[in-house]
Amino acid sequence: MIPVSLDPRIVKLAVAGNGSLALRRLRALRQGGATEALLFADAPSAELAAEAGTFLRPALPDEAALQALHVLWIVDVAPAQAAELATLARRLRVLVNVEDVPDYCDFHSVAELRRGDLLLTVSTNGMAPGLSGTIRRTLETSFGPEWGQRVSEVASLRQSWKEEGVSMPEAARRIDALVAERCWLPLQTQN
Repeated sequence: MIPVSLDPRIVKLAVAGNGSLALRRLRALRQGGATEALLFADAPSAELAAEAGTFLRPALPDEAALQALHVLWIVDVAPAQAAELATLARRLRVLVNVEDVPDYCDFHSVAELRRGDLLLTVSTNGMAPGLSGTIRRTLETSFGPEWGQRVSEVASLRQSWKEEGVSMPEAARRIDALVAERCWLPLQTQN
């Protein structure tokens, strides 16, 4: 697998499904900035419909709807329908993930931890998603909410160094020194 981070302002994302798993996936996409992610649901729960708001499409996607997408997560859909939808999506060159059906997954969703602009992810290549979740929960204790501010601070420093003409290797060295000096990483000790 090849890890990537997608920019939801550029990539058209959608979820197809009706229940709690579809709601969880839609919320995860929204947390990642995909505020306009579509939800295709032929029988959504009230909570799911409310979460989707104006981005709810009251049916599973057809060929025309799929042609407008780049990535589709399929959850809470009957296996035969999911297989048919995944096959059509692939034919139209839409990346697809059918939750917990590896044969219909062009990608696997990762366990994620967000701290402002810091995104930590864990993947087992779809082989042991529960283990990914356990590792993510462990990371939560080492990377608390303060990391959002830390990323902002380093981004500001990096921008000023860039304006000063500091090379990328020198900026990386300075960041390493700052992190070490402040003992930000759990296994780090002061020199």
